[in-house]
Amino acid sequence: MSESTPRLLLVDDTPVNLEALSQALQTEHYEIHMAEDGEAAWKVLDLDPAFDLVLLDLMMPRLDGMGLLRRLKEDPRFRHLPVILQTADAAPERIAEGIQAGAFYYLTKPLNLVVLRSVVRAAVESRREVQNVEGELAQRARGTGIMQRAEFRYRSPEDARALAALLAWAYPDPDRVAMGIWELLINAVEHGNLEITYAEKTQLMQERRMLAEVAERMERPEFHSRHVIATFERSASSLTLTVEDEGPGFDWKPYLVLSPDRAFHTHGRGIAMAKALCFDEVAYEGRGNRVVARVLL
Repeated sequence: MSESTPRLLLVDDTPVNLEALSQALQTEHYEIHMAEDGEAAWKVLDLDPAFDLVLLDLMMPRLDGMGLLRRLKEDPRFRHLPVILQTADAAPERIAEGIQAGAFYYLTKPLNLVVLRSVVRAAVESRREVQNVEGELAQRARGTGIMQRAEFRYRSPEDARALAALLAWAYPDPDRVAMGIWELLINAVEHGNLEITYAEKTQLMQERRMLAEVAERMERPEFHSRHVIATFERSASSLTLTVEDEGPGFDWKPYLVLSPDRAFHTHGRGIAMAKALCFDEVAYEGRGNRVVARVLL
């Protein structure tokens, strides 16, 4: 993750709530900015888009949380900016509305401070991973735009990040697909070859041991020789990325959509985000260790 201090924008029309949020997050060493409603927050972001996360209340005057969320997701500058909604209304239909509008994290009131810090940390780390890919993307040559077919073999998160940046240049809109490519490539390493389960990742993220666990598993004899094969193919009608790992597979069906059941979890959105924001088609095959993602031309 980048060494610069993560920048957070807290949005709430109640000053005491803003102060409480700020105090709860001070221990995490963030650069914290505050806005009293959606309109004020939009002015801040429009002038200075370089934020890592927006945490906003759902119910506010002038421009409420849902209105600000929709405005952000309609602007390409904020396409991949994580937005956390905090709400007292945990009805499934309300949560589904927020997910469809682009919120990938939810917090319910009254806030649990441990959960607050955990979710914010996970969102910031996810944002920084995407920024790392985008940083490498800016350094890559555009020559992959003429690539017709290529096959790549990799095994580590570092390999995945570099490959995501390289492959993104093969697409008409690299910024659109970079995050989705990264999510599919890293998923094949963590959950595929290294067999880190959903529950295990939840625990590891809570304990801040995910990176150490990945490094340790990569050296185990049963995982050390495993690789992921990523294949890119161009046709007259589409660009296709196929990613296949050597793991046992998983039940992929629940993860193709942004489910209200996981709106409060710290992870589990990558595949659905890739499908919703980055590709026109995403389909898993067989036992779940092979995924095909397609952009239509």
